Amino acid sequence: MLTIILVESSLELIPKELSHHQSVVSYSKKFKKDISNILLDNSWHFGAMKGLENEIKRGRPDIVHLTLLSICTSPAFYKNKIQVFIHTINDEVISINNNTRLPKSYHRFQGLIEKLFLTKKIESETEMLMEIKNSSLSKLLLEIRPDEIIGLTTEGQKTTFEKLIRQTKENSCILIGGFQKGHFNTENEKIIQKSFSIHDSSLEAHVVASRLVYEYEKTIFI
Repeated sequence: MLTIILVESSLELIPKELSHHQSVVSYSKKFKKDISNILLDNSWHFGAMKGLENEIKRGRPDIVHLTLLSICTSPAFYKNKIQVFIHTINDEVISINNNTRLPKSYHRFQGLIEKLFLTKKIESETEMLMEIKNSSLSKLLLEIRPDEIIGLTTEGQKTTFEKLIRQTKENSCILIGGFQKGHFNTENEKIIQKSFSIHDSSLEAHVVASRLVYEYEKTIFI
């Protein structure tokens, strides 16, 4: 089992301090949504986000959507060889059942996540599909207890996707940044046991995830 965690992901509801900004109010009226249950998205709320703390890591739920599609539509995920978690910028953790079929449309994904933040759970008639809880990355790792914790960052040791997968232990956990730019914060960097860089420049999270899953499938399905 390979565990992939999207760390410090750009996934959150509109912060209270932005709730009265004109771009947020206009969006709420346009789409007839309660401001307290709208995903922060810099495509719509760019003006409101100017000067927001840690702005560069926030307001990009599309990054999470694309990356999850790269992982959760793979044969390895369907065969329970990969488990995935989303750790958010605000220290929440979303767990995803391997029977979950995520919507391909971003707007449907947006609605699903907004519902998840509101109800805390997404269930079918027979099982829990998604659940969100308040949790730090370190607390999550204590629960899943991987054999090793690997962080992918441009500051890590140079390697390739193939070499990385071939040297991982049986129950490894790989951390991928779920944000647009920057690095893991200091607290989360301390958790990483091995740090690797798989390209000279920074790659988008969904590209990293898709290539990682592909190399992993080549290994486990041989």
